[in-house]
Amino acid sequence: MVPNCLSGCRYSIAVNDIAAISIWAVSWLAVLISATGAIEPTKRDIQYAVVADKPLLLDLYLPQTPATNRPLIVWVHGGAWRAGSKQDVPIIALLNDGYAIASVDYRLSATAKFPAQVHDIKAAIRFLRASSNQYQLNRDRFFVAGSSAGGHLAALVGVTNQHQPLEGTLGEHLNQSSKVSAIVSFYGGSNLQSILSQSTPHGLKVRVPALELLLGGQPEQQSALARLASPVAHVDQHDPPLFLIHGDQDPQMPINQAHELHGAYKQNRLVAKFEVVHGGAHGGKEFFEAEMIARVAQFLREVSTTP
Repeated sequence: MVPNCLSGCRYSIAVNDIAAISIWAVSWLAVLISATGAIEPTKRDIQYAVVADKPLLLDLYLPQTPATNRPLIVWVHGGAWRAGSKQDVPIIALLNDGYAIASVDYRLSATAKFPAQVHDIKAAIRFLRASSNQYQLNRDRFFVAGSSAGGHLAALVGVTNQHQPLEGTLGEHLNQSSKVSAIVSFYGGSNLQSILSQSTPHGLKVRVPALELLLGGQPEQQSALARLASPVAHVDQHDPPLFLIHGDQDPQMPINQAHELHGAYKQNRLVAKFEVVHGGAHGGKEFFEAEMIARVAQFLREVSTTP
C-alpha cells in the first residue's frame, strides 16, 4: 500500500525486497500517487459560487508542513472544455515545494457556452483571495495553471485581468481581484481563430465538435466570440509572466498555438518561458515527471522575486 503522503512518511523496506531506490523513482512515486488519486485534498468540495441553484466546487490541497502565507496555484483541468473534473491534479508534487493547490470544477461546455468557464474560474480566484486568511494563503502570490483546454482557460484568465466581459458577476466577492502573478500552460490553446487551420486530421476530429459545443458554432461562424476566447487577442504590457510547456509532436493541440502566445508575449517584451518537449504528444508522464515539476517550481520562484 502507498502511504497517503508526499513527504514526512517513514517507510520500512526489507533489503531483500528493494536494494536501492533512485531519486527518480521517489519523485515519480509522487506522480503515481497523484494519478491513482491516493492524495486526498485537505478541504474537499468547497463551494465558491452558485449558478442556477447548482454549487460550483473546488478542492484545496495544502502542504503538509505547517505554514502561513502560502503561495497558491489554481489548477484548471483539461478535457476539450466538455469533460474532466477537479479530481485530475497531475501537478500535485508541487505541494513538496510549499505551494497550496486549488483544483477547480467549472461549467463544462455541454452545460454552458463560453465565457461561462472563464467566469467560473475567475469567481473561484476571487473567493480564494477573500478566504486567504482562513486558509493561510498569500493573496499576492496567486498563480494559475492548466493542461490542454485547461491550459487555454488558464492563459485566458491570466491575460484578462479587469476585462469586464470575461470577469463576469459570479459569486459573492466581486470586490476581490481575479489577478494572478503568473501563468503555466501545459499544451494549451491560445488562438481559437487559427487552431483548426493548424490541426492534424486527428486534431480536427477532436477540436471541431469541441469548439461547436464551446462557442455554439465554428470559429468562422462565431468570429467575435472566438476572438474573445483567444488569449493572443488580449496580450498587453500588463500581463503576468508565462510558462508554456508543449510537445512538438502534439496531434491534438498544435504546437503553433504555443508559438503564437509566446510570440505575442515577446512582442510586448513580457517575461515568457517556452519549454518544448521533444517527441512529446498531448500529455503523458514526461510533462509531469519530477524534472519538469522542478522547472515549474523554479519558474514560479523566479517570477515571484522579480521586481
